[in-house]
Amino acid sequence: KSIAVLAFLNMSNDPDNEYFSDGIAEEIINTLTKVKALRVASRTSAFGFKGKSEDVGEIGRRLKVNTVLEGSVRKAGNRLRITAQLTDVAHGYHLWSERYDRQLEDIFAIQDEIAENIVRALRVVLGEDEKRAIEKAPTENVQAYEYYLRGRQFFQQLRHTPLQYARGMFDRAIEIDPNFARAHAGIADCCSFLYMYWDSSKANLDGANASSRKALELDPESAEAHTSRALALTLRRQYHEAREEFEAAIRLNPMLFEAHYFFARACLIQGELEEAVRRYRDAWRVRPEDYQAIFLSADPLTKLGHREEALEAARQGIQVADAHLELNPDDARAWYLSAAALMRLGQRDQALERARRAYAIDPEDAGLLYNLACIYAAGGSTAEALDHLDKAIQNGFGQREWLENDSSLDPIRDEPRFQALLRKL
Repeated sequence: KSIAVLAFLNMSNDPDNEYFSDGIAEEIINTLTKVKALRVASRTSAFGFKGKSEDVGEIGRRLKVNTVLEGSVRKAGNRLRITAQLTDVAHGYHLWSERYDRQLEDIFAIQDEIAENIVRALRVVLGEDEKRAIEKAPTENVQAYEYYLRGRQFFQQLRHTPLQYARGMFDRAIEIDPNFARAHAGIADCCSFLYMYWDSSKANLDGANASSRKALELDPESAEAHTSRALALTLRRQYHEAREEFEAAIRLNPMLFEAHYFFARACLIQGELEEAVRRYRDAWRVRPEDYQAIFLSADPLTKLGHREEALEAARQGIQVADAHLELNPDDARAWYLSAAALMRLGQRDQALERARRAYAIDPEDAGLLYNLACIYAAGGSTAEALDHLDKAIQNGFGQREWLENDSSLDPIRDEPRFQALLRKL
């Protein structure tokens, strides 16, 4: 059984309330992900239809789900009106619909009721642990929750400045509710992503460590908190402890994409190639519409000597990325990862065209510049590869482990300038 939760329409007079309507839909996605018998389309895929007048049947077919949840939110002061309707894609009829006229402080109960009604309509039987996970309110303070939702809206952009804004919003949330575990995990993830791609400072490393530890202390049953902790530990090169946290996260929620995905990346950094491939495939199984895991599995496959499997992963990844780019044409990561796959397949001109599309979206992004360096290196353009790598490091890229382990950089590894850049990290 499968479902896509579309972005809820913001029916409020204030367009700024979009963070709230988006946030409600994202929270329902996250809640349903805890139901093991249900495959839930990712936020990125489902929200790709935002603002488009696509037929529900077409959306279902494109996302490969058999049900779609739509909704709307009207927020006026402390008054809320939320509508939701669940549609069967194959036949077009409503399986369930409801309208909630409540106070703002009832938001957690409304979200629980929507999730429970979806589960009931799809005739899914919940285990006791799943029931507890669905019913658990993230905080008792609505104001803290509103700041958290604002933070999530910024976080989803996964760019330097929005991540800094997201961290500020999560900070405000825990000023109001110091025991808000998800907000602490949010801070940890902001620090981890900033450290990986833009600002490899000790402050970000320490921030990820402290906030992830606090999130886990407050909510030891949260798979997301264990994943945040595991990522922070990976960045500190405490790989044994990170493995324990990843395994705990997957035990608590086997459908959590991020746990499988970042576990795979940690395995690759340590040279555990076969396990990296297995973990990437697990991530893709959990979220088949995601292009990242299938693309990144090609690198360890190549190192293991499985050339044909690596090429097949590249071909499959391009298909998934192209479907994603139809709905999300400004996703630079989809452009540059598909460029790398095309280069692997020997289609150099098409690869460089996609690399240029990615660069045009965000020419200062350190993570993007690093990946372009990999593409140019694989394509034999040594000078361009080293120029992009140099600029990536100047702009804050600090992942020495990636430079040491990424097979795409093998053609330039013996260059004196590459060795000099490596010494900078």
